[in-house]
Amino acid sequence: QVQLVESGGGLVQAGGSLSLSCAASGRTFSTYAMGWFRQAPGKEREFVSAIRWSGGSTSYADSVKGRFTISRDSAKNTVYLQMNSLKPEDTAVYYCAAARGGYVYVKSDSYDYWGQGTQVTVSS
Repeated sequence: QVQLVESGGGLVQAGGSLSLSCAASGRTFSTYAMGWFRQAPGKEREFVSAIRWSGGSTSYADSVKGRFTISRDSAKNTVYLQMNSLKPEDTAVYYCAAARGGYVYVKSDSYDYWGQGTQVTVSS
């Protein structure tokens, strides 16, 4: 079974930065796409960013483009989300996900495995 564990969430003031990590275990992810999604209370889960494990092609939601950067470290089986210039509307639980298809999917139902989430809170 594939297991994904997010970490790095916390409380930060608007304009600040956080770096999230997603540690993957259980198998090799060389053919997978890895994504970050977020869900705020009372709202649906939304796409944030995705990266192909092999090749490094990326995709970003318009709302985070230019502020967030996704990356991966194959040796550590870890995917990262560097979040800069954070806004209160970025407050959400952030989830890591993996898709077998290998594309940088933007739909949550395209992903096969999910982490438990990590809370990010951006204060005013």
